[in-house]
Amino acid sequence: MKVLIIGTAFPLRGGIAHYVSLLYRTLEKRGHSVGIISFSRQYPKFLFPGKSQDEPTGSSTPQPPPLAEVGEPVIDSVNPVSWFKAGMIAAKQQPDLLIFKFWLPFFAPAYGVIARVAKRITRKQGKECKVIFIADNVIPHEKRPGDLAFTKFAFRAVDYFIVQSDSVERDLIIVAPSAKYIKLAHPIYEIFGERMDRSEARSALGIPDDAPAILFFGFIRKYKGLDIILRAMPAMLKVQPELRLIVAGEYYTDKDEYIALIKELGIPEKNLVLATDYIANEEVAKYFSAANVTVLPYRSATQSGIVQIAYNFDTPVIATNVGGLPEVVIHEKSGLIMDEATPEAVTAGVLRFFNEGMEQKLTAGVIEEKKKYSWDTFVEGIEKLVTT
Repeated sequence: MKVLIIGTAFPLRGGIAHYVSLLYRTLEKRGHSVGIISFSRQYPKFLFPGKSQDEPTGSSTPQPPPLAEVGEPVIDSVNPVSWFKAGMIAAKQQPDLLIFKFWLPFFAPAYGVIARVAKRITRKQGKECKVIFIADNVIPHEKRPGDLAFTKFAFRAVDYFIVQSDSVERDLIIVAPSAKYIKLAHPIYEIFGERMDRSEARSALGIPDDAPAILFFGFIRKYKGLDIILRAMPAMLKVQPELRLIVAGEYYTDKDEYIALIKELGIPEKNLVLATDYIANEEVAKYFSAANVTVLPYRSATQSGIVQIAYNFDTPVIATNVGGLPEVVIHEKSGLIMDEATPEAVTAGVLRFFNEGMEQKLTAGVIEEKKKYSWDTFVEGIEKLVTT
């Protein structure tokens, strides 16, 4: 098939761009002709809470295809003219399939226009172009006026959907009851290299070899619950006084709120490793390799790419029982599931992990569980969806 992926790509950064890169490579490996249409501007500055939308100069992030196959970044999220242009560029390549990576209603107007323009032009050329949305979310974590209308507009141009958790499946059925879809598990993020020696990783972060260490990784947003882990620290330190909390990720909310909370709780400086800038790809292995376990005290979730990064490094996960997290974090096999997003639940989960010596058992479970999450299996699911 001739396949075009519509989504963020290098030099844009973050999990979506990584996902697009791996999807591209797997489609190409399986014999498809693949291209990407990416963004010239993903977010206007007033809507972007981070420091930069691009990978830093010198980043080792792989650029998925040759530049000629990506073409000039076209889509400006707030310029409708660019949406029509992107649709025409897509149609010119006469694709059999357009794959959109959909995660926010903010992008729905652009995606809806691109899909309609491409389908209309290719139909006039006597060719059928199918549209798939890979829906990370249908109903977003942080809701805004117009979300539902924008989403429904885009979804009416879609032939097939891919959902990656039961919670997104339920949301899709609510918003688009007649949708044709398949559920495929979110594959492993494999672009961050191999696990490092733990002593080497800890030396780089200033963590003693014998100290228990937990990791909070990813963009810091309210729904992800960093404040919950921080509020759990005093109780955890009473039992595990050498515990280290590694926070690795850029603030996408008010930094001062967290700094004030750390001071209010009196968390000693030695017990915190704060790496609160964007984590470059070549640095990711260091944080997961240094930690005994990753903790995701999410208030809400659909699925989480952080689990798939942790699994890449054979790291167990402690997560809240929300969204699709219990589908991939198998309780007492590859991690622990907390009933609620509270400091008490985090304290109980983390202390149980260390007090019962669960790391070896859960690491073995991760190694077994992650076999389900290959990119080949995911793309095979796409192929079956569009040919049956």
